[in-house]
Parts: sequence; structure tokens; C-alpha cells
Amino acid sequence: MSPGPPRELMDARAVERALARMARELVERNGGVEGMLLIGVHRRGVPLSERLADEIERAEGARPPVGSLDITLYRDDLMAIGPRPVVGETRLPEGGIDGRLVVIVDDVLYTGRTVRAALDELADFGRPARITLCVLVDRGGRELPIHADVVGLTVQATPDERVEVMVPPLDDELGVVAIARAGP
Repeated sequence: MSPGPPRELMDARAVERALARMARELVERNGGVEGMLLIGVHRRGVPLSERLADEIERAEGARPPVGSLDITLYRDDLMAIGPRPVVGETRLPEGGIDGRLVVIVDDVLYTGRTVRAALDELADFGRPARITLCVLVDRGGRELPIHADVVGLTVQATPDERVEVMVPPLDDELGVVAIARAGP
């Protein structure tokens, strides 16, 4: 049985509006841009963090530093990935994370395991003053006691649906869809 057509959750304009709102919320929570770092989780959290930084700069006249985090080696299912996982680059802004507000940016919050891995990796690089989690979509279904502080869209997706965020330059479009997984 093949999956049905994707169910659109957000089109490009809805994503752009959500990112603008999320950027304002991040600035408000931090009392400005001073000391804030945006760290995108590979893969789609990275372009989302760049877009958030653009929105913050547009509104505040100052751009927070942006970095990226590859959590591959921190995953609790590393053995299931295979013998040679593809590891990307972790790139933290100059000055490190000690004493700063670190905003972890990811595309979809589901079980919480990606965020746990991101927290474990960040701990290896220093001690931030505070860590905030910012996700475009919270789809429910947590397996760990983790919640997002700033959310673009909350949706209750069923366990047989996959929520996908599409962002340039990784995809040809900007949007969010839910796709039914193929049945038995």
C-alpha cells in the first residue's frame, strides 16, 4: 500500500510568518540580541537558524552569531544507523558558548531524542548561561521530558505520519507537510 498525498501544514508564507514571530519572541525572551547565539541542528535546523538570524537583524539592527551542530555521534540509536555514519560539521560561533544564551534551532520536535543529543554535545563545548529550544514544528509524541520554548506550529500528527520541513537550499521549496508512512 502506498502512502497518500502529502497533507500541507504550512506553505511558504506561513513558514515566513512563523519565523518572523519566533524571531521576535526570541529577542523578547532574551531582552535583546546581546549574548544570543543561534545553533542550528543539522540538517534543516541550520537554514532555519540563518532565517531567524536574518529576521532578528531586520527587526533589531543586530544579527546574532549562528552556528551548527551535528549530533550524529551523540545519537542513542547510532548502532542502528550502520557501521559508518556520515558525520557533518559542528561549527560554533567565535567566543564559544560559555555564559551566553544558546538557542538550539531544529525543524521538528518529535520524541525529544535529537534535542537530548544536542544538549549532550553542547555540554562538551562549555556551559551556557541558558539554553532555549526553538522549533518550527512541534508534532507531539514525546518519549523524553523535553519541550520547546519557542514553536512555530503545534500539530498532533499520528504515529503513522512523518512531518517534513522543506527549506532552501536543501529543498526546492519552503513549507511543511505531513506524509503518511507506507502501510504493510
